[in-house]
Amino acid sequence: MADLLVVGGAGYIGSHMVKWLADAGHRVVVFDNLSTGHADAARFGALVVGDLANPDQLRALFAAHRFDAVLHLAAASLVTESVQNPAKYYRNNVSNTLNLLDAMREHGVMKLVFSSTAAIYGEPQTERIREDHPQRPINPYGRSKWMVEQILADYDTAYGIHSVCLRYFNAAGAEPDGLLGERHQPETHLIPLVLQAASGRRPHITVFGRDYDTPDGSCLRDYIHVQDLCSAHALALDFLTREQRSTAFNLGNGDGFSVLEVIEVARSVTGHEIPVMYAERRSGDPARLIADASRAHQLLGWQPRYPNLADLIAHAWQFEQQQAA
Repeated sequence: MADLLVVGGAGYIGSHMVKWLADAGHRVVVFDNLSTGHADAARFGALVVGDLANPDQLRALFAAHRFDAVLHLAAASLVTESVQNPAKYYRNNVSNTLNLLDAMREHGVMKLVFSSTAAIYGEPQTERIREDHPQRPINPYGRSKWMVEQILADYDTAYGIHSVCLRYFNAAGAEPDGLLGERHQPETHLIPLVLQAASGRRPHITVFGRDYDTPDGSCLRDYIHVQDLCSAHALALDFLTREQRSTAFNLGNGDGFSVLEVIEVARSVTGHEIPVMYAERRSGDPARLIADASRAHQLLGWQPRYPNLADLIAHAWQFEQQQAA
């Protein structure tokens, strides 16, 4: 049993992580400003409402609790918005992370699991991306996460804070029991948008770009079930305790599905027609992003439990039906 701080624990991935940790018997404190998260989603931990931009709130948090490790899942994460408003992304994702790291230093908390992203790689130069792929992000969101990864390497060297950076590809899905799922406002992720079109909460799904260098002209992405992300975070905590060193891992299934393939699988799972409209490409979107996660398999012992896209969509559909009721 450990005492853990989950920053951003009221958000989509964070709330699933908090429930996972609580179910495993850990004591969890959630720190979240609720700008995009939901208080009810954080009910599996002790919620402290606060902002990483406020160092005084962080000092009070660390003074009131003793933490064995921190899981940092709080960030602005919309690619298009980052292109339009980069200042928000550098302040929120970089400056605010520095505030968190300084609070950890002051209180002797030396283990961090960081929510990173495949967006740090930019345009892929290989069919499947390994951790040693060149890091050339093409949008401010990816650059902000890449900057934090470099900061973490320096904080390890200088201050001994060990970190594991988990480079997500496309997180998706919901709790199989239906308790938690995606509730972004506004929603920007493909699978919940597709399912909202299936349930009638949205008139159609918009496909951005149909002229990419892919088999059907739509973007290819590697979708990873949110429950499998949670298991990887738990294994990353074990790695930090065991190895006492910093590193990074890709988290993905190693399979790419196009936007149009996702829509077709969703039609099959839901039994509903899903109207499609086409629009121009979005700025900052690579044609394909597919993981090579073999390093996580080898060093963490991580194996996705839900690699099948139909299972992932079925869990998300169960949650969507509750939201649409």
